[in-house]
Amino acid sequence: MTIASVCVFCGASTGANPVYREAAQALGRALAQRKLTLVYGGGAVGLMGIVADAALAAGGEVIGIIPQSLKDKEIGHSSLTRLEVVDGMHARKARMAELSDAFIALPGGLGTLEELFEVWTWGQLGYHGKPLGLLEVNGFYSKLTGFLDHIVEEGFVRAPHRDMLQVSESPQDLLDALDEWQPSLPPKWADGKPG
Repeated sequence: MTIASVCVFCGASTGANPVYREAAQALGRALAQRKLTLVYGGGAVGLMGIVADAALAAGGEVIGIIPQSLKDKEIGHSSLTRLEVVDGMHARKARMAELSDAFIALPGGLGTLEELFEVWTWGQLGYHGKPLGLLEVNGFYSKLTGFLDHIVEEGFVRAPHRDMLQVSESPQDLLDALDEWQPSLPPKWADGKPG
């Protein structure tokens, strides 16, 4: 599968450490340098705005998807290649997934985690065969990845489904891993057994 567009999930705030801002800038630049379209939530604030601005400044194409209710609060980015306004959060996530060939989560809050886990679950269930990854910044996701290993050990997730999530501290290395990833797993329920 050739990756032409990458959906980035990330915070609507910048976080407490400047390294998160720097990571968002590095990822935006890396996407543009590879001529990969950035698809994201359409916001002008936080890491969302930073990754979009970095991709645009490096000559990249950026597509934002934002619900009307958030655009009305004047946090929609006004300088994107394209900003699509949708009816709500469910439509936003569905449209971002439709436009994307891969998914990356930068540091973020509840919305970032929810988006990551939903798209990961869709992959686990066989609704798509698109790669996904975490950009590990300053140990931000280390406790989460430890917990993910724990739920495999406890028998709630199969190891191959856990391994669907690529993790790297480097935007370039993460993009390489996503590009090389091949869907080779049966969906969660393919053998009639949960897990």
